[in-house]
Amino acid sequence: MSRKPTRRSFLKGAGVALGGLALTVPTVSAESTSDRYVVDLRDASADVLDGLEVVHDLSQIGIAVVKGDESKVVGTRYSKDVKMEFNRVEAEHHERSDHHPHDTRYDLQWDKQAQNVLQVHRKTRGEGTRVSVIDSGALETHPDLKRALNTDLSKNFTGDGGDFNPLISDHGTHVSGIIAADGSNEDGVIGTAPDTDLVALRVFTGPFATFGDIVAAMVYSADIESDVSNMSLGAYPLPDDSDTELLEESIERASTYANEKGTLLVAAAGNDGVNLDTDGDVISLPNEADNVMSISATGPIGFLWDDEEKDEDEDHHGHHWHHDHHHYKRALHHLRKPTWEPAFYTNYGAEAIDISAPGGNLDQDAPEDANAQYDMVLSTVFDWGDEDDEADMVPAYGWKAGTSMATPQVVGAAALIKSANPDATPGEVREHLENTARDLDNPTYHGEGHLDTRRAVRRPIWSHHHGHGHDDDHGHGHDGDHGNGHDD
Repeated sequence: MSRKPTRRSFLKGAGVALGGLALTVPTVSAESTSDRYVVDLRDASADVLDGLEVVHDLSQIGIAVVKGDESKVVGTRYSKDVKMEFNRVEAEHHERSDHHPHDTRYDLQWDKQAQNVLQVHRKTRGEGTRVSVIDSGALETHPDLKRALNTDLSKNFTGDGGDFNPLISDHGTHVSGIIAADGSNEDGVIGTAPDTDLVALRVFTGPFATFGDIVAAMVYSADIESDVSNMSLGAYPLPDDSDTELLEESIERASTYANEKGTLLVAAAGNDGVNLDTDGDVISLPNEADNVMSISATGPIGFLWDDEEKDEDEDHHGHHWHHDHHHYKRALHHLRKPTWEPAFYTNYGAEAIDISAPGGNLDQDAPEDANAQYDMVLSTVFDWGDEDDEADMVPAYGWKAGTSMATPQVVGAAALIKSANPDATPGEVREHLENTARDLDNPTYHGEGHLDTRRAVRRPIWSHHHGHGHDDDHGHGHDGDHGNGHDD
């Protein structure tokens, strides 16, 4: 399949790291485009689009994304489209697919253990639902995503000539695995909703995306009847003024349209470490738009820091062990900080955040010999093949941290709720997630509380008690339901 420019030449120009441990989180810069505009079609003249290239016809919401000279849109109601760029590498650490020190990678998935996903999967694995991921694409050859990925509905919105597969960034592949890695690969990871129908909607060309493409993907998500849409992306700070008025309105028209069509939109709150309630006349989009659920990030400090690969010995059953097989079961009991600790990078604000979820944490003062990457979220990624083969993306596994990783935890839980309650509306699923969240008495960082997947699935959606988070449904991965990620 054609992808231009070539990935490796683009990588050299963009300076994107291919691996290693980088203890930083991404910030997003945004600037207005010079030749792309969001145009209001409502009450506009019949010739409003004359002389313009229509990039996205979103007449469903009375919007068109166009390209051309600004003189052609003067006299209409319009905003300049906004281009965003990931300008710092996300916290990441990759490991090759052919080796890892544990018997299963589930051992290293503290996020799934804390959320009791294997126990939850006895009731539902997300069957009968559809989830769209608006991101950098998903690698269709990754063994953990093959079953879940709907290649017919997946789509590229960028116009760069490729398909839904990544051009450069493995961000969307990582997000997709958190949601729907199916656990059928013995050497792989497990997602929260492995039986959902996963649709990859690519809006990034390398590190770049525009809001016009994102809005188009939001509308498409609704049109293909996605139950939930994941938006681990955003721009901040944007001026909350007349220059961005129609841009913000177009996002809210799309979110309202999606809500009416049955699609719950969930977005990352951002990684700037700021209080979105007290940041002045600026806005974070799309997470602060109407009908969009906004997610902050949490994570442990100290998960398996002292984990060491042991010499390979054969036990009396003839099994070979590389480590203490049950060590990971105890690991969540001995954290320096719990899995619901607010991550240092997360944006926050009682009015801006709906709930928090596991996104990974980082201790930049961790001892050099600590496995500090284990505090991040492990999921599906890819590495690069030989220099001579520019098209070779090798399926792999890696850790990342960010509100980008917290958002798909909520999206996966929403798919499970929808699977168990097929008639639930997006508003009811969202309310249920909030009502069943664990109340940590810290709305500034957690909004209504911290995601509790097990409680959300176990509790009937239409029979909430007053208050939430105080019954004994809360486990933290210590209830004996740990297996190998391949529950029967």
